[in-house]
Amino acid sequence: MASPHELPALGLEPPDLLKVSPLLRELQEQGPICRVRTPAGDEGWLVTRHAALKQLLHDERFGHSHPDPANAAQYVRNPFLDLMITDTDAEAGRRTHAESRRLLAPMFSARRVREMEPKVVAVVDDVLDRFIAQGPPADLHDGLCVPVALTVLHDIIGVPAHSREQLAALLSRMAVLDDRESVEHGQRDLFAFVAGLVDRKRAGSDDDIITRLAAGGLSDERVATLAVSLLFAGVDSVVSIMDHGLVLLATHPEQLAAALADPAVMTHAVEEVLRAAKAGGSILPRYATEDVTMDGVTIRSGELVLFDFSLPNFDERAFDAPERFDITRAPNPHLTFAHGIWHCIGAPLARIELQTVFTQLFTRLPGLCLARPVDELREKDGRLSGGLTDLPVVW
Repeated sequence: MASPHELPALGLEPPDLLKVSPLLRELQEQGPICRVRTPAGDEGWLVTRHAALKQLLHDERFGHSHPDPANAAQYVRNPFLDLMITDTDAEAGRRTHAESRRLLAPMFSARRVREMEPKVVAVVDDVLDRFIAQGPPADLHDGLCVPVALTVLHDIIGVPAHSREQLAALLSRMAVLDDRESVEHGQRDLFAFVAGLVDRKRAGSDDDIITRLAAGGLSDERVATLAVSLLFAGVDSVVSIMDHGLVLLATHPEQLAAALADPAVMTHAVEEVLRAAKAGGSILPRYATEDVTMDGVTIRSGELVLFDFSLPNFDERAFDAPERFDITRAPNPHLTFAHGIWHCIGAPLARIELQTVFTQLFTRLPGLCLARPVDELREKDGRLSGGLTDLPVVW
């Protein structure tokens, strides 16, 4: 094993938009679990392969609790991520996670998501009307992806239209890295803002997440925490996947044409986008709650383990020619939405958003193409979440 100062450092290479970085590919070939140095400068373990990640997602010896949260190793320095380490006891952490899922799962059931679909279609149509009216050249990131993701989630959570611009600004402040004071102020402002919404909606009869959670007797703080977690994860992750997916489809016109000709094929296209669209990385920090030996390495209790939901999707042990974008790929067991108890409860809604945006955009603007070469597009820098700085197009 390399000495600590020689550990491979994550986050130092400029990411290729559509390919896995050479460093990550090298780590994947070295083994399923590799010792690394995080962007925060701490030591941890990176899960690199599909089978290993799937196995560990079922292993109850890993969770978001840590016996000493103030001194826990971190993936990045950001106060918002500290909120994820809410328990110092592993069993308490599992109970908190299970309770959160129990409260939120009915609001993302298959029936409710089907009922949401007409609303998603209406939101995309409305945003597209305004986007097209502005004329080319235009930025798909700010003009389509962000407003669609924000509006859909705001409607479902219960954020009034007049408050959405303020909330978007607060969320943006929370995603900045390496500016602890700004993020801490933003965190306080964001929770105060959402707690105010909870208080105003507690006696209401609206059919949204905040109203339903408040009616269930939860404290303002608990409802606000759940709502903020949904907003932060739901908006940024969907926008990032949408950005990358639009680039993938725009640069594979034959596959795009096949998807537009058949909704069933578009469904498969969305799954391939989900597999391939996060090559820049999407990492969930977890901690071992006891010593765990796996594939010849021992992870000590309390050590940081990075569950990477992108890199294993490019594991040739699980996918044939993983670097190739192929909407006919079957099966497609990607782990973008995690697995088991960690599976994203918002996944069905995200799929509807992606399918609707891809279908409506390229149907209404059949001549749409990128205004810059792919190698000139850039990921956001210094942000907790992914996505592009902009996505200029013409038609």
